[in-house]
Amino acid sequence: MMMINKREIANDLVTLRDLIRWGTSQFNAAGLGFYQGMPTAIDEAVYLCLSALHLPPDFSKEYFDCVLTMDERLRVLRLFQQRIELHKPSAYITNEAWFAGLSFYVDERVLIPRSPIAELIQHLFSPWISPDKVKAILDLCTGSGCIAIACAYAFDQAEVDASDISTDALEVAEINRQNHGLEDRLTLIESDLFASIPDKRYDIIVSNPPYVSAQEMAQLPAEFDFEPGGLALAAGEHGLDIVLPLLSQAGDYLSDDGILVVEVGYSKHALEAVLPQVPFFWVDFEFGGEGVLVLTKGQLEKYQADFERMLNR
Repeated sequence: MMMINKREIANDLVTLRDLIRWGTSQFNAAGLGFYQGMPTAIDEAVYLCLSALHLPPDFSKEYFDCVLTMDERLRVLRLFQQRIELHKPSAYITNEAWFAGLSFYVDERVLIPRSPIAELIQHLFSPWISPDKVKAILDLCTGSGCIAIACAYAFDQAEVDASDISTDALEVAEINRQNHGLEDRLTLIESDLFASIPDKRYDIIVSNPPYVSAQEMAQLPAEFDFEPGGLALAAGEHGLDIVLPLLSQAGDYLSDDGILVVEVGYSKHALEAVLPQVPFFWVDFEFGGEGVLVLTKGQLEKYQADFERMLNR
């Protein structure tokens, strides 16, 4: 859109449907990337339109042909302009992202929630653990707090701890903790992995840590420049700098029937290459996503020496 005349364009775009169609075309023409929660240009155009008009995400399509006021059209076009000219992800424009059916505040201090772990949470981590046995959950590298908060909703009898090394991220997580009214059940902890985690046993440890390799970091599209890549994405040459110490320590913090769930994304193959003897279970997702492993406490204890050996190479 490159310095558009918004008022002139708004004269021709009368309905919500007009704006969605036009925005989709402009997003595609600008070569935008759709990696951070919105799968296609049309999804992003719909989302920005509804956000600008303060309409819910389940707004009926029957109303897409309603005529908008000039002020409403200009509000939508202002959001479109930011998305196109800056390549800024929509979630940072609106300060909102959705995860596991829940709304979260986000800004450039945290990654935009998009982990397929949401699907596991909504299925109560079945079949790996019985929901009635879950009394304590730990979310490592919590970022915005979305995984921890979604877990608190799914397991309403459980206490949830959420940690991050970034004080900036924890400030965002605190906003979301308050927005969801979970001050009494969700504890936020500043910690470098397990360094400051209390000496207790968790039934579920879940983590979406940094796992992007150096080569992948160099190839990320412009949209990722807005995310805190140094802390939240980059994980060394092979993408394993955080995952390996996490694996080596997690067993010490799990209950006897506890499970560890970790997203490693495209670093899955690097992890399998350095630890071919470990029987990682890789989750198949109905709605897309890959690179999420599940290990039991027993498996973590059995292969702990292997994890530590890889750390000390």
